[in-house]
Amino acid sequence: MTRDTAIHDTDAHSESDAGHSWRWIPTLYFGQGIPYVAVMTLSVIMYKNMGISNADIALYTSWLYLPFVIKPLWSPFVDMFRTKRFWIITLELLIGGLFGLVALTIPVAAYFQATLAVFWLLGFAAATHDISTDGFYMLALEQHQQAALVGVRSMFFRISMLTGQGALVYLAGTLRDVTGNIALGWIVVFGVLALMFISLSLYHRWALPVPESDSAHGDPDQVMTTFFTIFGQFIRKKNILITLAFLLLYRFGEAQLVKMAPPFLLDGLDKGGLGLSTQAVGIVYGTMGMIALTAGGLAGGALIARYGLKKCLWPMALAINVPHLVYVYLALVQPQNLYLVGAAVALEQMGYGFGFTAYVLYMIMVADGEHKTAHYAICTGFMAASMMLPGMFSGWLQSWLGYSHFFIWICVAAVPTLIVTALIEVDPSFGKKTDEKIK
Repeated sequence: MTRDTAIHDTDAHSESDAGHSWRWIPTLYFGQGIPYVAVMTLSVIMYKNMGISNADIALYTSWLYLPFVIKPLWSPFVDMFRTKRFWIITLELLIGGLFGLVALTIPVAAYFQATLAVFWLLGFAAATHDISTDGFYMLALEQHQQAALVGVRSMFFRISMLTGQGALVYLAGTLRDVTGNIALGWIVVFGVLALMFISLSLYHRWALPVPESDSAHGDPDQVMTTFFTIFGQFIRKKNILITLAFLLLYRFGEAQLVKMAPPFLLDGLDKGGLGLSTQAVGIVYGTMGMIALTAGGLAGGALIARYGLKKCLWPMALAINVPHLVYVYLALVQPQNLYLVGAAVALEQMGYGFGFTAYVLYMIMVADGEHKTAHYAICTGFMAASMMLPGMFSGWLQSWLGYSHFFIWICVAAVPTLIVTALIEVDPSFGKKTDEKIK
């Protein structure tokens, strides 16, 4: 075989692998997003529909972030026992069963406690599925394929957000209006999700490749030693306290707003809300908002590639906070024009998507080094904590202040974000696409 023939065969094999990857990357990352949106968003809207107070919704659903905060603690065990492929298929079957259990516990008398317990289990299953999915992506594809297909995985993750926050919320509201039964709509939604994930598990059993590198590895006796060594290297990074402050406070206002936005849209005018139907919330917040969020993220990524993270940092820090003013307007005026409300929500979500890009790139910069994968996982734990901790008291704060004053407070909560943004150090060239990279 000649050298040219060998190269041709290698290229053909690579193209074949890339083609096969379209069989599983879209469904795998769609499956990664759905449990997250169910735990973090569908639970909030369902509990609001069923009469739970804002304070209880914010406090108890914020605790559901905990598995995503602490998932780096058990990620080494996923590496040590069985393959990533096994974990993905098994966890999707488990997640399907847990969605079915949510549907079964909605009609019981103590539904709040019962469904919350199942959501808690769903959170741990979803966090473990995240670990397996991202690990499998890196094992099943060559590095150039990973880079080429990263946009595909992001797109289908966003589609899962649109499905969860948009279509499924709309379905729940429509069924409630047709049947007059609030619980029935949500039983159907979670029943659909159960069937979806059982089907996904069966499909991935056929569609996922079997990479040779996907095998159990590591010494169980050394796992804690290895973990503490890696974590120790992370906390010894330069200016680590400022880094942690940035990771925890950059989204301080947004973390509180995101818990109260759906209840505000659903609450009646007499309670200071906008009195939208569940279907309207699915369209405005779940669909229009998510499209705007994605557009903001794409614009942010393009801008950083052109100018670098350092030049974009302040515009992005402002973009994630200044649009909170639209909620002050909505709470004070309480407009009933759905297009106006949709435009306001979309503006805030676009600002969030744009500003959040800086946060993600900063985590990548911090994680860079010998253990970049593990250090990035630690960063994502702090990222989840940054949403969990402020969200826990947001419902109580809103109940005390009322919606209009609460949203004014959200604007004031930009101050910690601006302080930590001023304190961090960023390499001027980081994130910028140089002429050499373009070539």
